[in-house]
Amino acid sequence: MSEGPSARLPIDPTTLLPSIQSFGELSHFLRSAMADEESLQLADGMGGLAVGIEAVLSGLKREPDLQALAVPLMDLMTILREHRALVIGLSPAWRGLYEYAAYLAALNNFRVLIGQWLLSASPQDKPGTPQPQTIHFEDFELVGWRTLGEGMLLIDMYEQLSGREGGESGSAALDEARVERARTWWERLRG
Repeated sequence: MSEGPSARLPIDPTTLLPSIQSFGELSHFLRSAMADEESLQLADGMGGLAVGIEAVLSGLKREPDLQALAVPLMDLMTILREHRALVIGLSPAWRGLYEYAAYLAALNNFRVLIGQWLLSASPQDKPGTPQPQTIHFEDFELVGWRTLGEGMLLIDMYEQLSGREGGESGSAALDEARVERARTWWERLRG
């Protein structure tokens, strides 16, 4: 019996499905699950993001004050920018996937949110300036899981499409998928 990806994840006894309960577990899974070089680089970057998110979340558990969280948020912003640069530099085989654009959008949204939280953490000297918004643990955790989930979906789709046809290279299989989608679209358009 071959072991699939679910064999590497702990099984939740209530659902009998693979389960990841923390960003640390996700980081470990990503390091152990990839085979392709670009997939490994992307997974390592996502692992770094998971560690940064976990650091902010542990700070949120202790102290929900934005000024106290400024340093971990800045560190996460740096990790996020580096990871985003890596994602932008991926080969065309990745960029042809719908999930690529969705992951890039999730990274951009996360970056904007962190920037807004950092701006609201800075001291406000002007009178009449609105009170800084607080980061709620649940909101930050949700955005973190969503962002990393988009990345996992991208890796999963890439691995599925590149491994679909053993005789062809991954980029050729991806190009054929795009051609097939274009043909289907053209046929529907012609009626």
